[in-house]
Amino acid sequence: MHAAGGMIVRRTPERELQVAIVHRPLREDWTFPKGKAEPGETLEACALREVEEETGLRCELGGFIGHTEYRDRKDRPKVVAYWLMRAHDGQFVPGREVDQLRWVTRAGAARLLSYERDRQLLDAFAAAASEQFGIDGADA
Repeated sequence: MHAAGGMIVRRTPERELQVAIVHRPLREDWTFPKGKAEPGETLEACALREVEEETGLRCELGGFIGHTEYRDRKDRPKVVAYWLMRAHDGQFVPGREVDQLRWVTRAGAARLLSYERDRQLLDAFAAAASEQFGIDGADA
């Protein structure tokens, strides 16, 4: 199964870099927004669609971050591709699939994320943020 998602970034007024993570009440987990690709859909289009569906944020696609591989709840192999994103419009509204969105620093994300595979993406996130936004990865 192929899926895609995004690591949405923003800067605070204090210039601190934050990333959005979401809480899924049915799974009781914190993760990055993501979802399954529809037939014929590119992974890039899937990432933008799923991020908007889960967060309400319309984003611009940045650079490719990396992917995770694992077995889903039904023991099927799953590969999820992630891109760096920046929101340009929209607003989060809690729903059945995602009931919370939090903007957190890299350290905050490392503490809140439920899965080690997501935490491993944080290193790639820091490198991509450094490249695309001209910041020191340690600041992410």
